[in-house]
Amino acid sequence: MPQFHKTERITSLKEIEHLFERGRSSSIQIMPLRAIYQLRPAEAEGKSEPAIKVLVSVAKKRLRHAVDRNRVKRQVREAFRLQHQPLSDALLSLGKRMHIAFVWLSDTPAATNDVFEAMKEILDSIEEKYAPPKTEKRVIE
Repeated sequence: MPQFHKTERITSLKEIEHLFERGRSSSIQIMPLRAIYQLRPAEAEGKSEPAIKVLVSVAKKRLRHAVDRNRVKRQVREAFRLQHQPLSDALLSLGKRMHIAFVWLSDTPAATNDVFEAMKEILDSIEEKYAPPKTEKRVIE
């Protein structure tokens, strides 16, 4: 069962600033989420870094009540936890790492299914961009 450990979270201010620097990151927007992501080289062999590190941001300006903000963050983390494995595998096969920031765009909380669908579309489009090309097997007649 996939888990979401603390090591998979972006906690360093330096990493956050690096992720949001202009011109170094790419982004994709599928309502109600926006994902800002950055491909990074793999670290030295001594460290066991996860393939993907994540930041979840829900602005107080968007959702005034802390209960709503916390619920949305929980939904986003859960959607990521259950659906990130194919992207992680693709990145590990390339020997790369990725940082992703999920930013909430909607002014209202969304249904869990909507969050899961948006997360699936975002992760699929990122995986499509970075996945190694699949080779076709030809049958010789």
